Amino acid sequence: MRIAPWPSIYVPPLELKMPTLRLSTSAGERDFGADETLMYVCGITPYDSTHLGHAATYLTFDLINRYISCSGGQTLFVENITDIDEPLLQRATRDQVDWKDLALGQVQLFQSDMSALHILPPAHFVPATSAMNLVDQAITRMKINGFVYEVENDLYFDCSKFLDKLPISLDEALAIFAERGGDPTRSGKKHPLDPVLWIANRDNEPGWESSHGFGRPGWHVECCVISLHYLLGPDYLNVKGRSTLIDIQGGGSDLIFPHHFMSGAQAQAMTGIEFAKAYVHTGMVGLDGEKMSKSKGNLVFVSKLISEGVDPMIIRYALLQSKYSEDRMWSDSVLDSAYEAVNRIRLNLSKSEVSPAAPLLAALSNALSNDLDTPAALLAINQWCEASEENPSVDEAGIVARALDSLMGLAL
Repeated sequence: MRIAPWPSIYVPPLELKMPTLRLSTSAGERDFGADETLMYVCGITPYDSTHLGHAATYLTFDLINRYISCSGGQTLFVENITDIDEPLLQRATRDQVDWKDLALGQVQLFQSDMSALHILPPAHFVPATSAMNLVDQAITRMKINGFVYEVENDLYFDCSKFLDKLPISLDEALAIFAERGGDPTRSGKKHPLDPVLWIANRDNEPGWESSHGFGRPGWHVECCVISLHYLLGPDYLNVKGRSTLIDIQGGGSDLIFPHHFMSGAQAQAMTGIEFAKAYVHTGMVGLDGEKMSKSKGNLVFVSKLISEGVDPMIIRYALLQSKYSEDRMWSDSVLDSAYEAVNRIRLNLSKSEVSPAAPLLAALSNALSNDLDTPAALLAINQWCEASEENPSVDEAGIVARALDSLMGLAL
């Protein structure tokens, strides 16, 4: 799939001494300083529009990207597109459209939504369908290393050596695996949790030629090889001298298992090295007290909100009101409070005299460095507004506006 470039987004320069970014991860607290940070974030399966759960996830990693950049570091950020998978094929069949056309249209809408929300583009935005040679090579290496076996022409990954690292109980894992594309009851598998690596072609399904036969890859291996190839380079199978292969593996908390667990296991099966220094996961977004899901039909789409006239910066602010790692609820009142807050900030930024910028900038960097504490950052902005309304004294609204844009992605 050929996709248009993701539009670049200007980030104003920021002259500010900032604390080291510390994130709470699956492996405990981790610091990310001035060295280059290799960050991979799992992208969309493009069969439906960008909903608020997507937006909250990509906003989180945008904040990480911005913070490291503003503090003088560098981030090499890669994101995939799962443009070949069961949900996409099923939706295309249901709607009687070509799966490639469906995927391309949804990717274009996703990019438009992300640009509207001021999400910085990844260095590489990679469709899985463009990585088939990489998948072929990866499966070959795992086969050489003894991690691959066959069941009726399909190839499976033997995950038994990694099960002591399961993030949840075995019973929970089996239940979730069945819900999220796994096939724990298939006869012939060595272990119920073993995921498929290569699916032999079925009638009317798309497929690719490979040294493993004509077919298509499983979900986890796609992300695994895209992340390693684009973050470490084409010789990643022979990488040496690293304690972990990449720094940050990111996505929603619904990816903890099986996706991130299996992707990490397969990377280690190929290289002998742990996959990620840190797994960073975002909470889920619900609606009016209920879980938001496709099955419930209660998804709130970014594009629909924008088409109804909602300012994307208000959507962004609304999502910043909650801590990224916690589940949160969306409602009209959340949007209303963001509308009032953004209008208040804009009113103060339009003044010739405001409260000094330095205390606010220090408070913002301190809050964000502390595990992206966006509620604390927004509280500091609110306090600055109050001080600007009660005791304006300096012409520094421009400094504040640039800082909000650079650090928070709030282009107001």
